[in-house]
Amino acid sequence: MLPYINYPFEYISGMLGSSVDDLKLIFSFLLSYPLAGLLKRVPDSRPEFKNVFIISIAAFYLVGLFSLWGGLRTLFIASAGTYALASYLPTSPYMPWMAFVFLMGHMAINQLDRQFHGNPEVMDITGTQMVLVMKLSAFAWNVFDGTLPDSELSELQRARKIEKLPGILDYAAYVLFFPSLMVGPAFDYNEYRNWIDTTMFNVPPTVDPSKKPPTRFKRKIPRSGTPAMWTMASGLGYVLLFLKFGGWFYPEWMLEDGFVQSGILRRVFYLHMVGLTTRFKYYGAWFLAEGSCILAGLGYNGVDPKTGKVSWDRLQNVSPWGVETGTNSRAYLENWNMNTNKWLRNYIYLRVTPKGQKPGFRASMATFVTSAFWHGFYPGYYLTFILASFVQTAAKNVRRHVRPFFLDPNTQNPLPSKRFYDIATWLATQLVFSFAVAPFYLLTLEKSILVWSRVYFYAVIAVLVSIGFFSSPGKVYLKKALEERSRKAGVSQLKKSGSTESLTGHRPEPVLGLNDPVRDVDDAIKELKDAGLSSKQVKQVLEEAIREKQTELRSRSKKA
Repeated sequence: MLPYINYPFEYISGMLGSSVDDLKLIFSFLLSYPLAGLLKRVPDSRPEFKNVFIISIAAFYLVGLFSLWGGLRTLFIASAGTYALASYLPTSPYMPWMAFVFLMGHMAINQLDRQFHGNPEVMDITGTQMVLVMKLSAFAWNVFDGTLPDSELSELQRARKIEKLPGILDYAAYVLFFPSLMVGPAFDYNEYRNWIDTTMFNVPPTVDPSKKPPTRFKRKIPRSGTPAMWTMASGLGYVLLFLKFGGWFYPEWMLEDGFVQSGILRRVFYLHMVGLTTRFKYYGAWFLAEGSCILAGLGYNGVDPKTGKVSWDRLQNVSPWGVETGTNSRAYLENWNMNTNKWLRNYIYLRVTPKGQKPGFRASMATFVTSAFWHGFYPGYYLTFILASFVQTAAKNVRRHVRPFFLDPNTQNPLPSKRFYDIATWLATQLVFSFAVAPFYLLTLEKSILVWSRVYFYAVIAVLVSIGFFSSPGKVYLKKALEERSRKAGVSQLKKSGSTESLTGHRPEPVLGLNDPVRDVDDAIKELKDAGLSSKQVKQVLEEAIREKQTELRSRSKKA
């Protein structure tokens, strides 16, 4: 650590009541903006200078600011071990799994050490290591994919494969990319490679020359100052909200005897607000990190050929609006920690499935276990994940058997009453997840159960009642009611149709490992069944949706 560097942070900490290391972390986020601006100004023709600059700033953050000498050693062990495996066993189908087990096991040692011997108020390397596990496990798979023929790879795998192992300097800069070093976002090596050699910014010939994004001087990186500043402003706004609300809503109060003196509605409201305040902290950190990545140019995600508008969402990690307005569990989770979702999907869920087979229960379970294990070993994490899996089952049943009552049986357009369904499901989703995620920040089993008991386990009871109802004759009653409704509307009854897999040829993807493997398309099929469409009509609707999705994915792939 640099001499005297702690003094200003200790002074501000005394004024605000925040920990010194939290203030240092925010400082590192803000410092990354001018540094990212300097990084972008290094000549495009000298990528080696960019690599040296990145490594130097990362070393300053780790050692000069946080004095993480042990953390630097940890990152070296993880990255050197992965590089060695990729160098000596590139063609072995076991190499990526060996790297994955090595990285997860190494991280587990550090997480257990922090859990039992560390100080939660002090910055350590485990958060950075979690991001590195995603980057390096993906790197190992990308190297292995580079040894396979294109015919055996998906479109994404072909775009991310590494045919030639990068040099040490390139690899070290990828590992230590300072704007995303501490909290992410994670990204694949080829994205870094395409950024540093500027091929990422090649404009497709379909784009009108007059619509090409503006650049400064002779750089190929488009001007990114405005979107970066907006993202930074959003991050700072969430940090300020966290600091303000943190003085009003904090977990420790829920553990005090005075908490139970208030009414149950007030306790539930307080629980929700503590969860919201905690999310503000994550929103702030992720937005601040993403903004400096955008300023450096790595957030670039293509240009619209019609309007010339540049997209900067390549490394977007969270959509607060999507989380806070989510009306079902999937909408809530898919907008949270997006890059972790992508990693789980591309490098766990799809990789554990043998070639020629479709992902099923094994893939879902492997994803769930990996996600839980990746977060750490506090009992609270597992309480949250287990309850969330039941929440998704309950939400699926409601969407499948209740939602159709609020849709026109002929057109499937929302009825005027649908707004009440949306309000009810939004309120239920937010309150259930406020309860479910409480153990995630309380961490211990004792504290989690105590807080849950003080709000009478309302979400556990609601979820179990819902699952019990849909396992009872109540489900049959709803089915018959929907069939009668369709009959009265003059819609012909639907005959039995094939499963999700027969119509789509693939399984839906997981969200943080908490998925029902057939949740999306099966839900749609069921809703169409309940509406009384014919089998042919159902197939036509789904095939059209699949074609639209394929077009969208091809467009995204071209941008990437």
